[in-house]
Formats: sequence, C-alpha cells, structure tokens
Amino acid sequence: MRLSPIIQPAELLTLNQDKFVLIDASAGSKARYDENHLAGALYIDLNTDLANIKDFAIGGRHPLPSIAHFTAVLQRFGIDADTHVIIYDDKNGGNAAARFWWMLKAIGHIKVQVLNGGFDAAVKAGFATNANKETPKSVGQYKITHWNLPLADINEVETASKKGNQTIVDVRDANRFAGLTEPIDLIAGHIPNAINIPFTNSLDENGFFFNSKVLRKVLETALEGVKSENLIVHCGSGVTACHLLLAMDYAGLEIPKLYVGSWSEWSRNDKDMVLAEK
Repeated sequence: MRLSPIIQPAELLTLNQDKFVLIDASAGSKARYDENHLAGALYIDLNTDLANIKDFAIGGRHPLPSIAHFTAVLQRFGIDADTHVIIYDDKNGGNAAARFWWMLKAIGHIKVQVLNGGFDAAVKAGFATNANKETPKSVGQYKITHWNLPLADINEVETASKKGNQTIVDVRDANRFAGLTEPIDLIAGHIPNAINIPFTNSLDENGFFFNSKVLRKVLETALEGVKSENLIVHCGSGVTACHLLLAMDYAGLEIPKLYVGSWSEWSRNDKDMVLAEK
C-alpha cells in the first residue's frame, strides 16, 4: 500500500517514536527550535544541510547539494534506506519541509511524510514539546548516486518561456509574481509566459492541505489539464516550489520538473522578465 506523503497530527500521536525519525525543517527558526520543538525532533538546516550556497547567479539562493554531501547529511541524522522520516516546519510545509521531502523522494526514499499543519498543529493535537538536545541514531552510509526526480535548468526554462513547449508554474504569492513586491531578490517580476499558482492554493482556511480528492480537483483546475510531464515548477529559490510538488503527489498526480534556481537565479542572469507596470 502506498504511503501517503502527508501525515495528520492525530496519526503522528499514535506512532511509536522509536519507529521514525522526526525532523524540524523550519528554515531560519533554529532559535525557536532550541527553545521549544516537538519531542524527539532533530533540526535540519536549509542553508547548510539541504543546499550548497555559492553564487546566487549560478543555481539560485538554494541550489541542491552534491549527492556526496546529502549522503553525509542523511547519515548524520540517522537516516538510512529503511528509515521512516516525518518532517515538519512552521509554515504549513511551505518552508523547508517540502524541500527535504522532495530530496528524499528524489533519491528513491519510500517512507517519508510531511506533517499536515506543521509545528502548531502538532502542538494543538497534544504532541509533546521540549528543548532537549536530541541524539540521532547511528546508521551506515546511505547508498545513493543521483537525483531520480525530473529537474529543469535555466536553459530549459528559457526555451519553455520563449517557445511555450512546456508550462512554467510560479508558486510565489500573487504580489511577488506581479512584481508589486519582492522581499528577497533584487528584481521584482516573473518569467515571461509563466503562470501563477500560489502554494497556498493547496491549503484550506486553517492552513491544512485539502484532502487528496479535493486537492486533485483544485490542482487540475489550476493547471488547466496540462500533464505533469509538461510542467516546470519554480518559486524564489527552489524551496517553496516543492510544496506544489508535494501537493501534486498527495493528490495522486505525477511529480513534475523542479527548476531549483528559480527566480533568484533567473533574475540575476540578464534574462527576459515581466516587471510591474509603473
């Protein structure tokens, strides 16, 4: 039976904590983690564990790390091929939880789930918290060789933008897409011919993913029938984009291509851009 990529807080409460590794992937929230985190959770760092940050113009703000680096990260966190990994963050999966989920899926890891509603939902459901310093289990090296899920680079995205042979999906919020605001990158705007499907479209009014059947209808409507193999998904730096990929997998749709460099790379390479009208 296929393991759902989403786990509900109530389900988490029923599991024996010795049977899974719990990961806090709340980017930029190490201070909060040190003060209070879900009991047993290990903190994974987006910038140092899940990315290899160098020149933003080459790969964007959060380019994927090398396979060798990721192998070492997994071993350090006590994760091998048989480990059940449950990931949460403090942004309903829109932070680094979905990114870590995608990376594990991309190496063929089977038992990985993201906690619906994240940290706050688990606390509300009654999951214990503390400030303990957690010690990962000791495991051998995870044998992986490459990323198995589809990726698109800046050249493929440029071709898609000009020729329309693939649909480019931008999951940033509507104002960032329109170029009305840009809190992180240097230029506000979007890739020409991209469509905007904010990642929050997959969430209900309480910040939980819609159930899989409803979510499938929501996504199929937003994508206007375009099949996964003809999609390239991006965001600001290849992190929040994974939220849509997670949602699509949860809805029973194929996982499309991820453009990791995203707007942070595109906007630094003298490419065509759609800017807000003045």
